[in-house]
Amino acid sequence: MISMTSNLTERELLEAACAGDEEAFRLLVEPQRPGLHAHCYRMLGSLHDAEDALQDALLRAWRGLCGFGGRSPFRSWLYRITTNACLDVRARRPKRVLPIDYAQPAVGDVDEPVSQSVWLEPYPDQMVGLEEGYAGPAARYDTRESVELAFVAALQHLPPRQRAVLILREVLGFSAKEVAESLDTTVASVNSALQRARKAIDERLPEKSQLATMRSLGNEGVREIVEQFVDAFERADVDAIVSLLSEDATFEMPPYPKWYRGREAIADSWLMPGRPPSHLRYVPTRANGQLAVAAYALEPERGRYLPIALDVLTLRGREVVAVTAFRSPELFPRFGLPEELAD
Repeated sequence: MISMTSNLTERELLEAACAGDEEAFRLLVEPQRPGLHAHCYRMLGSLHDAEDALQDALLRAWRGLCGFGGRSPFRSWLYRITTNACLDVRARRPKRVLPIDYAQPAVGDVDEPVSQSVWLEPYPDQMVGLEEGYAGPAARYDTRESVELAFVAALQHLPPRQRAVLILREVLGFSAKEVAESLDTTVASVNSALQRARKAIDERLPEKSQLATMRSLGNEGVREIVEQFVDAFERADVDAIVSLLSEDATFEMPPYPKWYRGREAIADSWLMPGRPPSHLRYVPTRANGQLAVAAYALEPERGRYLPIALDVLTLRGREVVAVTAFRSPELFPRFGLPEELAD
């Protein structure tokens, strides 16, 4: 067995791992794990599905390591295995969507939540950007742009292999030849799939990414928007909340299928009995490379604020054009958020 501090080359680690050294395999894989995980998330739109696919991919890699032979870069080989593991997961499970792609805008109160696994999930911001520096010059999307909600949601509408082609080529910067080898197809087929995928994605994406929007606002501008949002919601001031929204803003709350479009509809939904909950507290955070706030509601019996939703904000200039309130408090630990707040 080798030491964790070993300075062995990749070739030497490969030989040791092929001989059964699990620590050598860990040393080979660990630097690639964050990027592979983000790749699985883009492919599948779900943290849970991404983890399942990555676990399966690494098991396949361990079992197939001796047949690798170094005929291509180790990273390319890992992404080939991981992409195909994701395609297998996708074949067994429904695609992930947001309510805006699932149901009609709401009239009246929300329906019961849809419990099956059809919803896109948020991605912890601390996991974004860890693969920067790996993409080749052909990459078209910045690492953070490539996990924004609009981009990941748009990806889910592509046929799975088109999705894989676009991510491998335009996010990770692999060559058409490498992608063709990964998907066991031809370069011509890859180029054709890429053209179709680009057209479909461009039709669904806004003109300006959230990364570009926040850069144009600057740190101070972004901080002011978050403070105004938190203050309005903690005071349950519907007029102040609405003033932050664009005229065509949307409000979604997965796993509830109904959603709202427009200031008036959103205001009406918040004026319904029991909404917004009284005694809210918010913790600013980041998700999908975007602004987000974690919402906690007071539980009077315990005198503690407990998690209820992770609100991911989409901006257009200084206006909030979309609020996606993920009612998934079980995800809070993944974002490094506290389990409760003191009164």
